Amino acid sequence: MSLLTAASVAWSVLLLPVTTALFAFLSRFSLFHPIQWISESFSLLYGSYVIFSLVLLCGVVLVVGVFNLEYYTVVPSVPCTKIALLGKVLHPQQSVHSLVHSMMGIMVTWCAATMIGGRYWILAAPCSEEEGVTGQKMCLNEYYLFFLLAGAFMGYSYSLLGVVRNMNYVSFQTIQQCKYLRFKGMLPQVVRYSAVQSLYSVRNYCLFYFFFGYIPRAWICTTLNVHEDSSLHRLDTVSGLLDFRLLYHLWLSGTFLLLTWHITLLLFRIFITEAYSFPVQSSFSEDVSQCLPKVLMTFLLNQFLALQDLFLLSQQSLSRRMEVFSLSQPGGHPHNWNAICKECLSLLSDLSQRLVEYQEVVASNGRARPLSSHSDQRSTSSETLGMSTLIISSLMSLQILSIDIGLKTPSSVFLRSTSPFSSSSVNRFVGNVDPSSPWYGSVQSPHVMRRGPKLWTASTGRLKFAHVKNFLARRVLIMYLFNKLPEASSQALFADSQAHIWALEGLSNLVAASYKEDRFGVVQTMLPSILSTMLLLQEAVDKHFKLPHASSKPVRSTCCLEDSTFKTLRFALRAALKTAMYRITVTFGEHLHSVQMSAEHRKRLQQFMEYKE
Repeated sequence: MSLLTAASVAWSVLLLPVTTALFAFLSRFSLFHPIQWISESFSLLYGSYVIFSLVLLCGVVLVVGVFNLEYYTVVPSVPCTKIALLGKVLHPQQSVHSLVHSMMGIMVTWCAATMIGGRYWILAAPCSEEEGVTGQKMCLNEYYLFFLLAGAFMGYSYSLLGVVRNMNYVSFQTIQQCKYLRFKGMLPQVVRYSAVQSLYSVRNYCLFYFFFGYIPRAWICTTLNVHEDSSLHRLDTVSGLLDFRLLYHLWLSGTFLLLTWHITLLLFRIFITEAYSFPVQSSFSEDVSQCLPKVLMTFLLNQFLALQDLFLLSQQSLSRRMEVFSLSQPGGHPHNWNAICKECLSLLSDLSQRLVEYQEVVASNGRARPLSSHSDQRSTSSETLGMSTLIISSLMSLQILSIDIGLKTPSSVFLRSTSPFSSSSVNRFVGNVDPSSPWYGSVQSPHVMRRGPKLWTASTGRLKFAHVKNFLARRVLIMYLFNKLPEASSQALFADSQAHIWALEGLSNLVAASYKEDRFGVVQTMLPSILSTMLLLQEAVDKHFKLPHASSKPVRSTCCLEDSTFKTLRFALRAALKTAMYRITVTFGEHLHSVQMSAEHRKRLQQFMEYKE
């Protein structure tokens, strides 16, 4: 894994001189003086500061490669609510990622400003004569500051969009291509995507600087003891930002920054998802851990590569299939087939169990009935109430504690007690006490304490809990943060289904091939378990697609970097499952009647045999 990462970073470093030279040419672009533009661009490339910038950029690419290795995942994290997404953004690990990328953004834009030169050369310069001060006074070069802050902003935007759009998600290609052809085909898309994202970043940064640019400018002037040059337009004004040369250089620098990082990310994805052929068996005991049956039980990336290899060998390699069907010597046991089949069935059974548990949760939520409050009679869905249970439980624990304390104090003190979670609605149903009640007024009798538990009975607790849920469900911010995102639950449930698709394809291809190639009949011993597991999964998937939002197809992103294939994995799994069942039934035909299974599974299998599914 580390070797693949090192290879991808090495190629990114080798491409740096090309992208840097292209940036240098475009930054000096002059339509009316082409000869001067070309000569200045060539002389710029041989400057010492350009060579130093290249060395610095190599370090930046190395850090980006390390972060790609540390943060990548083959199973995307799909937040089901806005509050879950906010938790991802504010996670300490993600905060470190954002901070480091902001610093690297400053370094890249510093290199870009150095190569452009001119007014972006230095942070402070002698004040102009119009300032009316001597040349010893130094004034802030706001263009330079504007550029560096833009680098920090773009670096943070890159990190933020990475977590929001799952840019660390690494998917595997359906059609196998060599690394060069994949890179060649995706490079134009990466260039276009980087240019468009840079344009959006420039727009957002200009808006940010327009409202808040005075803060870093004043801080820098105070810290470095420099003055503001009043002869120039401030860049936090409309006239200052309407400098098209400045905007062009800023957009070009942002494109250069994003293109460098996106190429590094693209090469990393290409290298680690390249198909790898694992040996099915080995004659040496020290190499057993590198064989396909053992690798299937390792961590996620290796497991995905092994399942991909299983899928490919089940389709394309007769000799390797024969190794899977072979018997061990001595002993004559089908260890290879048993290990592979057991691991694939375990994956499919786990998915079936997850789907069944999810359907039970949805069914239990559907049976709940929301309560309406007095004159409003505004019903709240049970799903919404369930989503706010987490914060309500903590609220109620504090409220119950305050009630328990109130039982041992005069009611006047109880009514005056406040809580950081208290509100007018909560106080209405907690604080208002019937004057005819023995709890009204000061508590004088010691016998009252014996009646204390009657105040907080189970029914009263449920009533208060329901009131709080209704109260919070009407708050727009609470609803926005805790409301389930459409299709998010289904996407999260099938986020790792690429592994299950390969397991289905690999198993069904091996079972179909065994009809002619399995000389020892090792597959037939597992055929009942295979069919039962697939039919159970088929039943669970069919029930899931009857749920709301499960059958609606999301719009897939057209960009190669914003990989959204995980959003449609449930549809691919359903198609692969039906294909696998038909592949087996078509191959074995009427012979499947002799396979032992339950009556329900036999009835469902008959539907496939009659092409009615």
